Amino acid sequence: MKFGLFYQLPCAPDQSPATRYRETLEQIALADELGFDHAWLAELHFFQPFSIMPAPLQVAVAAAQRTRRIRLGTAVVLLPFHHPLRVAEEAASADLLTGGRLDLGVGRGTIAVHFGGFGVDRDESRERFEESLAIIRGAWTSERFQYDGRFYRIRDIALAPRPLQQPHPPLWVAANSPDTAEFAGREGLDILVASPINPLPKMFEHVARYRESRAQAGHDGSRGRVATAFFNCPAATLDQARALFEPSVMHYFHTIGDQAMLGDHGQYEGSYQYLRQVRERALNIKWDEINDTMGFFGPPEQCIERINHVYEGTRTSQIVSWFNPGGRIPHRDVMAAMERFAAKVLPAVRHLPE
Repeated sequence: MKFGLFYQLPCAPDQSPATRYRETLEQIALADELGFDHAWLAELHFFQPFSIMPAPLQVAVAAAQRTRRIRLGTAVVLLPFHHPLRVAEEAASADLLTGGRLDLGVGRGTIAVHFGGFGVDRDESRERFEESLAIIRGAWTSERFQYDGRFYRIRDIALAPRPLQQPHPPLWVAANSPDTAEFAGREGLDILVASPINPLPKMFEHVARYRESRAQAGHDGSRGRVATAFFNCPAATLDQARALFEPSVMHYFHTIGDQAMLGDHGQYEGSYQYLRQVRERALNIKWDEINDTMGFFGPPEQCIERINHVYEGTRTSQIVSWFNPGGRIPHRDVMAAMERFAAKVLPAVRHLPE
């Protein structure tokens, strides 16, 4: 099994954006030394308390200069807000600059203020996403490429540079809605699933839906890779983990509610209906629910037991740890939690098949 880290990069008014970036790069460098396999970087916009990372490919390139082996992934590039050829070019360049260590995670976006800020109709997000993904794959794998769709018409281009990895960097899809999980399965793509949106045991059903869709589409015997993201805070006791982690994770959930207030009243319609439940959970969540359904907390043996439970229910290929979701845990304490996890938990579960 592989193990990764997730970074969204929230920044409170009393924090320095430059410091938040510096500390993130230091943590990724430490993760490289500790044996973590991936660092996943989010793309988010227009709301500093939730994130100050609009350009994850730039951060991946910066992290590559400080590391040797850890892979750098986007989780995710929001395709409706970019021209797909630009994404293909920038990701190919990043793949070269990272020495072939890039994974490109993509998604269609969920946050209403993003669509309003970029002037994109959210009802068009799925079709824009699917067209963009087809163009990126085609431009990476064809000597010359053309495309005729609803949103993009491309006439006989040759992409330059080409990615270092062949035929292209690994592609992942953020598949947190039922519709997207089924789409990724049909397309034979690997997926990223987040426990704050699909908490246990709902995550088990969600991943099963993806695998069923993949099998029905006739993809090969491989079951597809699934990366599952969870909050993480190993400590000597559960009380110690809670004291350190709870202020940060509750801040994260509060910012979800605050950000939702910036969106329009129709933001939970159509294929986004599942987000209403996510927002309501964020507004009313308590520590016990977070502990029971979304993370690994407390003594190493408890973390190991929970990871084995997740594996049994999902056959996940990768556990992605979120050590500081709200950005409120001091840098030194995040580093210490990473070290505890690598020393006390990771060796006991590394043997699980990918």
